[in-house]
Amino acid sequence: MTDQTVTDRARCIALLGAPIDMGASQRGTLMGPAALRTAGLAALLESLDIEVVDYGDLSVAEISDLGDTPPEKANHYREIQRWTRVLSRRGYEIAKTGALPIFLGGDHTLSMGSVNAMARHWRERGRELFVLWLDAHADYNTPETTITANMHGMSAAFLCGEPGLDGLLGDDPRASITPDRLVLFGTRSIDQLEKELMRARKVRIADMRQVDEFGVAVLIRRVIERVKANDGVLHISFDVDFLDPCVAPGVGTTVPGGATYREAHLIMELLHDSGVVGSVDIVELNPFLDERGRTARTAVELIGSLFGQQITDRPTPSNAISPGE
Repeated sequence: MTDQTVTDRARCIALLGAPIDMGASQRGTLMGPAALRTAGLAALLESLDIEVVDYGDLSVAEISDLGDTPPEKANHYREIQRWTRVLSRRGYEIAKTGALPIFLGGDHTLSMGSVNAMARHWRERGRELFVLWLDAHADYNTPETTITANMHGMSAAFLCGEPGLDGLLGDDPRASITPDRLVLFGTRSIDQLEKELMRARKVRIADMRQVDEFGVAVLIRRVIERVKANDGVLHISFDVDFLDPCVAPGVGTTVPGGATYREAHLIMELLHDSGVVGSVDIVELNPFLDERGRTARTAVELIGSLFGQQITDRPTPSNAISPGE
């Protein structure tokens, strides 16, 4: 497997589970990787003529604690520090194989490790990483601005190099991206101090008003064009609460007014056509809150669209009208 193009990498996908849930207030996302596998993620990708290598779930049982002083407002800092270190290391190793990694979460603290791994990998190859944050929340808090102290709300800020969690990786390399290479998409819940920090950093946001006003196609094409203009690579961090709760009820932080089923598929189809996607997170799926696997199945269907599944490839209800009728 070579590292020549992002499109080449998409013909081999590596799955890596991170059953982590202490970053959020609602426990249960540790069951997310199992739910995505049970919903048929690997089988769907293989049906698209993609080679799939499943590396199983990571564990932090053998990872030793560091000696830094935890920030005052960062719940479960030590456990998340272990996860971030092992995710960054393992993600970087997998990226070097030439496969396209899909990180199965787990809460959104997963991205502190996964994005660091991918930014480091592509920087060594002379290319910069852009991140598309499909999420109801901005996740741009720091220990200084946070209201809840839950670290899944700090993941985007960390990957952009914001201070406050500087010891999270210990002596491991930290490959931050600049805030102008982060795009928040579908955002509809932002804390006041978080909003002020993002304005100061000029973080790009396509909130739900812009989605309603311009449509997802226009906004996603702008993201794609910018990545291509800079010869960049795009990491998709897909929080299932990006979707409207009526589409994806299995999350602990539902916010009304999210993306519809069709909008989400169109986004994924356009991203597939672009050829710039180099890695993916799927986070915040909480099977404990789901309705008979509905959210997991929806997430798997969307990943199918991201990797080339067409409408005509999807199962057709038995009572559908046949072509020509």
